[in-house]
Amino acid sequence: MRAFALAAAIALLAPAAHAEGERAGDFHYYVLSLSWSPNWCALEGDARRAPECDAGEGRTFTLHGLWPQFEEGGWPSYCRTSERDPSRADSASMADIMGDGGLAWYQWKKHGRCAGLAPRTYYKTMRQAYEALTIPPVFSQITERLELPAEVVESAFLEANPGLERDQITVTCDEGMVQEVRICLTRALDPRRCGPDVIRDCRLKDAVMEPVR
Repeated sequence: MRAFALAAAIALLAPAAHAEGERAGDFHYYVLSLSWSPNWCALEGDARRAPECDAGEGRTFTLHGLWPQFEEGGWPSYCRTSERDPSRADSASMADIMGDGGLAWYQWKKHGRCAGLAPRTYYKTMRQAYEALTIPPVFSQITERLELPAEVVESAFLEANPGLERDQITVTCDEGMVQEVRICLTRALDPRRCGPDVIRDCRLKDAVMEPVR
């Protein structure tokens, strides 16, 4: 029933980084970040003429990244690692779930180097975490601009993913729009409670979700 509020609404319409350069592998848990693609397109992607924003792409929540996170005090970034950077082909292979290989490369550079994994293993881990999560099918039905409480988005994910708890997920907003859904995971990719730096739920009652393209 939690997703019903979202379905009904559709029917009516028709933290800072800890530092930089830390040692790779020194973190406590992961944050899996998913972006609402239509909103990203409206705020940034259209200006860049990003191909994933073209009509007919049908993207809903896409993978933004899998971020190593400290229990408190932010996250590591741009870590020192002996691993080689991924090839262009490796990064391009992530475009189906990230929208663009350039984003995959950037995520490796800023966050992946901190995971203590080889780049192909990091990309594989990102894909594994993303594909283990069920994105509620109701989101693909958004065909007009929608305003709704951000907590409805969280509730829909909780209903679609039995075993996921409310303190393991957070929804963020930007410029009045639903921005991201973030899931906290252990290093073994099991859901876990989010740390205080991550639990910052959007409280908007009229958060915008642009329609699927």
